Amino acid sequence: MLYVYVEPVPKGQWGPIDGYTVEFEDGSKVIEEIYRSEVLAVSEIKLRGYAPLLATVRITDKTVTEHWRPADGLPAKTGARQ
Repeated sequence: MLYVYVEPVPKGQWGPIDGYTVEFEDGSKVIEEIYRSEVLAVSEIKLRGYAPLLATVRITDKTVTEHWRPADGLPAKTGARQ
């Protein structure tokens, strides 16, 4: 299963979260839509067959595995690309 990242927007800023976007590891968007909650984003991505990873910090870095956790008990992502 291919991992995708559910990221808070606006990206790279502290402050209130306006929504969530879903991206591949290279930063390209899976879907252009901005979701109002992580739950909505995770539900949609699972329907499309991806394994969502949720941010554990406000300012994220996709190369740092500690910034991400699997949604709903999925196995944790390791350093190896999936």
